[in-house]
Amino acid sequence: MEDIHLKIKALRQELNMTLKDLSEETGLSLSFLSQIERGASSLSITSLKKISDALNIHINYFFLEENDHQNFVVRKENRHSFSTNLGSQMYTRLSGTFPGRKLEPLIVTLPPHMNENHPYSHNGEELYFILKGEVIFYLNKEKFHLYEGDTIHFPSSISHQWENPLPTESVVLSVVTPIIF
Repeated sequence: MEDIHLKIKALRQELNMTLKDLSEETGLSLSFLSQIERGASSLSITSLKKISDALNIHINYFFLEENDHQNFVVRKENRHSFSTNLGSQMYTRLSGTFPGRKLEPLIVTLPPHMNENHPYSHNGEELYFILKGEVIFYLNKEKFHLYEGDTIHFPSSISHQWENPLPTESVVLSVVTPIIF
């Protein structure tokens, strides 16, 4: 994950794009993109998605290892965890690596009192299984309070957001399409 800024700069240069071009394509400021490419600023998944779209690649590119081999088994000690923003959810990849993969299975740890500020909608579908704690989902502003052992499954085109109402972290198994990481 720490080399995302290098991949962004290399791809941009391969496409003969200037930082100004990338700024115009993404709607992100020139100074912010410059900080990203220097590794001087953190990057949200939303911003990374805008950059990957502008560079005409799948966002998953930034999270792939440099090898081309298939790996169907992911041992517990080999899992990779990352967060998208300082202090936000922690994601742990559960997926194997092979061409044509369609599912994105993750363990997501929601910090105490985490609350997404705005809803999302996109193509695909999402399934969540509450492993620990509680999570409140809002689907088209309808509230669903889930407890340990509960599941929710919905099309991602529905406006959705979530929160952890507890003073302790909650842990969720997430399986989504399309692949986002």
